[in-house]
Amino acid sequence: MTRDVKETFSAGPGPLGAVGTPPAPAALAAKVRTLGPSMTRSMQRVAEAVAGDPAGCAALTVTGLAELTGTSEATVVRTARLLGYPGYRDLRLALAGLAAQQQSGRAPALTTDIAVDDPIADVVAKLAYDEQQTLADTAAALDTVQLGAAVAALVAARRTDVYGIGASGLVAQDLTQKLLRIGLIAHAHSDPHLAVTNAVQLRAGDVAIAITHSGSTGDVIEPLRAAFERGATTVAITGRPDGPVTQYADHVLTTSTARESELRPAAMSSRTGQLLVVDCLFVGVAQRTYETAAPALSASYEALAHRHRS
Repeated sequence: MTRDVKETFSAGPGPLGAVGTPPAPAALAAKVRTLGPSMTRSMQRVAEAVAGDPAGCAALTVTGLAELTGTSEATVVRTARLLGYPGYRDLRLALAGLAAQQQSGRAPALTTDIAVDDPIADVVAKLAYDEQQTLADTAAALDTVQLGAAVAALVAARRTDVYGIGASGLVAQDLTQKLLRIGLIAHAHSDPHLAVTNAVQLRAGDVAIAITHSGSTGDVIEPLRAAFERGATTVAITGRPDGPVTQYADHVLTTSTARESELRPAAMSSRTGQLLVVDCLFVGVAQRTYETAAPALSASYEALAHRHRS
């Protein structure tokens, strides 16, 4: 028996639906960066306007913002809801709060565009800032309810399979190695054939995790779908909460959609946010299983200690 595919654009709680608790003002810019690629062009104009000039937009009525962006009042309201606010009034309050924060004297952001002739010191500074921004954006947009549910599923799982290709495959290996060190059964799969053949062996009580920045990597979606159809609890770690992978995910953990450049492709930027989510999952599981996790970590450390002695 298979389960029905989820509706990607649901009206209830979740990454794309209205939520009970609106995001904090500081999270607004992160939400715009993360969700912008999934918006229509008219909604993008609204989102870019509020992120670019929060003080000015906070002073506008819904009609005023619609006129400013060349859209409709309905588009403004839909954009507010997509960003996590119940209505435009809540978005205006967040904009006012963000404007107040920006007027408190915070230093302007660095540009992270790296030129081919940049001195190495500038490259270090720009990459460090970009990494910090990616982490901050991911933390701001991460749904802690979804995160907690994923942690609970991992704690109770008979086994966990993690799927990732390329850079995401390295993150999948990182998560499974962490889980193995605290005594849990976990496997990372970067070979799409092995991923599918293992996924069809999963059942209720197991967990399958797909890691894909684009949310549309077929070699990751296929095994997650197989696991989903067999009743396993499924988790998607993705930069596109509207991507095809979320149709087969019980829980969606959104990472920052960092800007890519010629010298810094998305695969590099995305890995930073993915590793933060993985660490959050691991620490959450370790907290819940501390009585067994702590001795397991100690045992693994002692088993390898002789290899680190000079």
